[in-house]
This record gives sequence, structure tokens and C-alpha cells, in this order.
Amino acid sequence: MFSLQNKITIVTGAGSGIGAAIAEAFARSGALVYVAEYNEDSGKETVAKIEEAGGTAKLAVVDVTQENTCQELIKRVLVENGNRCDVLVNNAGVGHVGTILTTELADLERLWRVNVLGDYHLCRAVLPSMIERKSGSIVNIGSIASVMGMESRFAYTVTKHAVLGLTRALAMDLGPVGVRVNCICPGRVQTPFVEARLREYPDPQEYLKQMVAPHTLKRMAQPSEIAAAAVYLASDESAFVTGSTFMIDGGYSTGK
Repeated sequence: MFSLQNKITIVTGAGSGIGAAIAEAFARSGALVYVAEYNEDSGKETVAKIEEAGGTAKLAVVDVTQENTCQELIKRVLVENGNRCDVLVNNAGVGHVGTILTTELADLERLWRVNVLGDYHLCRAVLPSMIERKSGSIVNIGSIASVMGMESRFAYTVTKHAVLGLTRALAMDLGPVGVRVNCICPGRVQTPFVEARLREYPDPQEYLKQMVAPHTLKRMAQPSEIAAAAVYLASDESAFVTGSTFMIDGGYSTGK
């Protein structure tokens, strides 16, 4: 296991799914984890799980679409930890089903505010301290939709492409000062959110087959498999990795 011993970390959208798995994996690896979550109740659940397992976590209720709350979160972390924040994971995100003709401007703006501006706000707030210390790792959670078009996922594809572009631009600018920025791009992941959506279909098992089919491994990922990559990218063992696109897609993009 890669060590995050004594690292100060923030994981957004950590109340469930991939974010919760990353927060729990970070804590198991020795990090202090700020569970940054819009939904206070789900954030508390993640903190409780971490503490029950012997880890250390703090709840931080934050709306990533609001610049002031992002700045307040980073200020709190820095004040409480001697101007240190070692790792930021931008995981918070939302989706939308539709083509450009069925996607209203309000839908696109909502996804842009969460998926792109959320990352922008938090990076802007945390980077001065990382640059000053000449150290830090930012892990952005993209998607298979960051590297290829997805049918009826217009707004999601647009914004996840932007997340990858943001990652690459930051990596170019920040490499010389020792701050690393990488992007994890999962295929479909079996999260509580996905399972809830499956139950909405008349034949959940048939739709599950359709979701699994594009992956050459013929299954969806587990959140823990995404978390394992995040631990590596947050650790010192990945010190020569920046600007990278980590495809964890079960072969989805292999033939694309």
C-alpha cells in the first residue's frame, strides 16, 4: 500500500460513491481527510466510517459552485494545519442525460458550475500555499467522457472534456514549482447512484447488461478500484507523474 502518512488531504463529493471510497482509502493509508460534501448527512456518514475504522477525518460542508465557500474551506484547512494542504481531490460532479437539442442552457450551466468551476475554485484557493511549499498533488476525477464522445451525454461530455483540459493546463504551469496535477478517467462505476438509476428502468437487468457491454472486462468498476489509483497519485511514490490521464475503464476506450 502506498503511504499517505500524515498528509493533509481534501476530497470533495466524499459523501458517497467514488468520493467516499477515496476518503476511506486515504484514511487507511494514514492521511487526515477533510470530507468535503454538500450533503451534511452523507458527509457525516463517511466521517463516521473512517473514525470507526481507526482513521482521522473532519467534516467540511461545502458548495463547490460557490467561490466563497471554497475559499473558506481551504482557509480552514490551512489554518488548522500550519499552512499545509498536501492533496486535493476534485471529485464532486453531476450528470445529465440528453443531446444538445434536449439539453437546456440551464442544464449545461448547472454541470459547468459543479464539474468545471468547482475544480477551478478549489484549485485557485489551494494553489498559493502549494506553490509556496513547492509541493502538492491535485487529483481531478474525469470520466471516460473526458476522452471520447458519449451518446446522449452532451453536457456531461463537454464538462468532463474541460476537466481533462484543466488538468493538462495546470500540470504545464505548475510542474516547474513542484506541484503535480493528474486526472483519473473511470468507465462506468457501480455506485449507489448508478444502482438507484438502474432501478428506475422497467428491466434493470437488461439495462445493466447494456451498461456493462462496452467494457472489455464485462463488468463495471468498483469505487475502491478508482480509490486505489487516487492513493497512488496522492502518494510520494508517484512523484514523477503529472499531466497524466489515468484510464480506469475496463477497456471501454481500447477500441475507440
